[in-house]
Amino acid sequence: MLSSVQTPRLLRFQSFSLKCLHTHPTTTPPPPHSQILTIRKSLLSREISAVDLAGTFLNRLRNTEPHLKSFLYVSDVVLKEAEEIDRKIAENEELGPLAGVLVGVKDNICTSDMPSTAGSKILENYRPPFDATAVGKMKKCGALVIGKTNMDEFGMGSTTEGSGYQVTANPWDLSRVPGGSSGGSAAAVSARQCMVSLGSDTGGSVRQPASFCGVVGLKPTYGRVSRYGLVAYASSLDVIGCFGSSVADAGIVLHAISGHDKFDATSSKKEVPDFASQFTARDHLDSKPLKGLRVGLIRETIEDGVDPDVISSIRGAASHLEELGCTVTEVSLPSFSLGLPAYYILASSESSSNLSRYDGIRYGKQVFADELNSLYGESRAGGLGSEVPRKRTFLCEVKMRILMGTYALSAGYYDAYYKRAQQVRTLVRESFRAALDENDILISPAAPSAAYKIGEKKNDPLSMYAGDIMTVNVNLAGLPALVLPCGFVDSSSVALPVGVQMISAAFEEEKLLKVGHIFEQTLQGCSFIPPLVADELAC
Repeated sequence: MLSSVQTPRLLRFQSFSLKCLHTHPTTTPPPPHSQILTIRKSLLSREISAVDLAGTFLNRLRNTEPHLKSFLYVSDVVLKEAEEIDRKIAENEELGPLAGVLVGVKDNICTSDMPSTAGSKILENYRPPFDATAVGKMKKCGALVIGKTNMDEFGMGSTTEGSGYQVTANPWDLSRVPGGSSGGSAAAVSARQCMVSLGSDTGGSVRQPASFCGVVGLKPTYGRVSRYGLVAYASSLDVIGCFGSSVADAGIVLHAISGHDKFDATSSKKEVPDFASQFTARDHLDSKPLKGLRVGLIRETIEDGVDPDVISSIRGAASHLEELGCTVTEVSLPSFSLGLPAYYILASSESSSNLSRYDGIRYGKQVFADELNSLYGESRAGGLGSEVPRKRTFLCEVKMRILMGTYALSAGYYDAYYKRAQQVRTLVRESFRAALDENDILISPAAPSAAYKIGEKKNDPLSMYAGDIMTVNVNLAGLPALVLPCGFVDSSSVALPVGVQMISAAFEEEKLLKVGHIFEQTLQGCSFIPPLVADELAC
């Protein structure tokens, strides 16, 4: 049990539930359902056509995009691809498991038929000659790529304000950030501009936006999903993850994109389980469906520096897990606070190497110059960084991290910084291993606060970096993590969603999805549909 006494803990959970009900007082909303399975059933029964379905999402995208700016590019062939699905249905041909599912793809994941710029002007209009393995698998399953979503340049940022093209807004409050760097993918799913989306997670870039936007975000084990076709930021940390409006949809997408790939030497040969087999409808659950499950609440994530309302929501989530039969205890990870500086040293060091290819000759927009060094310097200076007009008193995020990484790898500083950061990484892995030997899963907030105002932290990079403290340790250890909404934090204008992060041992996504699905199916009184589209979806 948690170290606090039983009565206060139950009171916290009651307050948490009432806050959800107060946010949406009209009716008690049903639990989230799988859009993918619902759509498949409707298509096969011919209740709806793929063309009509695609048209509905495209219309919603066009109506909301001027406010959100989630997408950098929208496909012009979606309706034609939907017609092909309708033809297959009419002729009783076999359909893939994702037939008709509209998916948004983060702009650093390669697509052969659309630009892939990684949110950077230096790659403006670049069209890869191939699909990323994850994208290819989605298409093979029948998914329709609706467009490329906005992101912080090369994945370096936590707000999506660092895009070279535009700033994405949060569907819950247009004055706030959606998180980053996969903010476009999270906002698109939250606003139902697409059904699911792909993102990348180097230090929390799927999980933090999922929390800010009130959607499910899944970061798989390093090696579970091929990185082939993902524009590299920090190769030992990067993973492709996914967003959905339900745990079931996230699990179905993960199953589609997982598996060994001969083009990625780091992809695992482990068998991919049928994640959907873990999903049980709420009506078929017994009173204690998670009886015997050991859950560790990471103590360092609910201490000073974390918004008290976020802590309250996470303790409420822990109490809900107890009601489902779990045994919840607080656990300490002694190396937890060391993970953040180690992560930024390692990620910056790897990025300084990976981004050296964008020199105007091998890749990137070239600036005319009379001398080679000038060509390199001017091409990189002009191509890296945002052209979005706003006050800037610091170097752009990409240039700053390249400089940090180059410094950490330089002669005389390698041992003091890079080598020591690798040693800390080993300590982080060992502390997680010890905690997961005693617990089946660990839980924590996905971020220290709910979504903050656009521009609030842009000129305070240290404060923005500190916001990654909840997520970076998971990447250092290469573990899977699932974030799903668990409550709300009241702001001055609107209630903002908060996500709980669940962490398991490597390649145990199946366990995370089972727990997460039961959690969301039994969570009462919360509807995680943003006001921007709530009225339309209620009709």
